[in-house]
Formats: sequence, structure tokens, C-alpha cells
Amino acid sequence: MTEPSQVTRLTLGQQIRDMLVVDIVSGAIPPGERLVETKLAARFGTSQAPVREALRELEAMRMVETRPRRGTFVRHFVQQTLRESYVVRAALEETATRLAMLAGTMPLAELRETVTMMRSAARRNDDDAVAKASVAFHRHIIEAGHNELLRLSWEALQIEARTAVTMVAAEVKLKDVVRDHAALLAAIESGNLETACRHARDHQWHYADLPHDAHGRLRPQAS
Repeated sequence: MTEPSQVTRLTLGQQIRDMLVVDIVSGAIPPGERLVETKLAARFGTSQAPVREALRELEAMRMVETRPRRGTFVRHFVQQTLRESYVVRAALEETATRLAMLAGTMPLAELRETVTMMRSAARRNDDDAVAKASVAFHRHIIEAGHNELLRLSWEALQIEARTAVTMVAAEVKLKDVVRDHAALLAAIESGNLETACRHARDHQWHYADLPHDAHGRLRPQAS
């Protein structure tokens, strides 16, 4: 069986990016703090090149900002950015699901294997492995859609890093992640196109944490 870490191979820069994401969201690196390449390189035991790559991606995610002649600073974490990314992701994954099911290219065996890996990781309380398995699950669906522009748009959302953000910011329970993916898999396995597409869309809208769902219904307010 393929391990999740073998499914998604991150560059050193992407690994640094994800660690900085966790630090920023958790508050370990506060808003307004300057991120110095040389200090980060020393911290991670690497050259400045992968640190520079990580900072570029964080800037694309609007988590840091580069000020001319001053350096790179942590922005105040804006939840709206994360919400917007999940709304866009919902549209992309619903479309990929539709394309794959209509073409008969949905990789059911790979999806089942990934859910099994996710369940095993959750039992070990391994947040990182669960997150990697989640990303692998959705990447299988995106690639099965065989639409290069759609895939590139999905990758541009920096799914790995945003998944890490969600795991920290929303304090997601691992058993819930497994349950949600198992339910999405079951919807796909049912063969009902509209049911599967609705689940694919709602799966992402849930994490958008909006006051309404994808169908315009108001969500119940917490007491």
C-alpha cells in the first residue's frame, strides 16, 4: 500500500511554507512580525533559496506581504481568504467529479485506498498524514477529470498549505475528516451523477464556514 507521503512529494520550500503556515495561524508568529530569510534559513537548516520559495507562496496566499526596502511581514490573518478559496475549490471539484463520472475515469480503487490510509492515520492521531491523504484523495478526482486548465487552477490554490491552515484554524477532528471523505466516496460509488456532484460541492462549502450553504439555506447559528 502506498503511504500518503509518497503520494504527495513536497519540495523543501513547500515543506517550509507549510510549517510557517501553522506557525502563523496558531499565533506562534504574530501579525506584523518580519520574516528574515537568513534567520529562517538558519532555523530550518537550509539555504535561503527554499525559504524564498516559501515566502513567495505565502505572499500568493495573502498570509505575508513584501514591503519595498523593508522586507516581508506577516499579515493579519484574514479568515475571508480561506473562505473564498473553498468556494472556488468547490466549483472546481464539482466540475472534476462530473467530468470523471461522465467519462468513466473515476479512480475508485485509488480513492478507497486513500480513505483507508486516512482512517489508519486518524487512529494514530497523525494530523499530517491525514492532511496528506485528504489532499491525495481530492487530487485523484481532479486528475480524473482530464482537464489541464482545471487542474492548474486547483493547484494554484495551494491545496496542501490551505489544508494545513484549516486543520489548525478550525481545530478539525480527524474522525470527522475520515467520515466526510468516506461519505463523499460512497456518493461517488453510488453512480448517481447529481448526488456525487452535490456531495463534492458541499464537502468544500462546509469548510468555507459561511452563514449559508451552497443551496442558499441559512446555517443554524451556534447558541
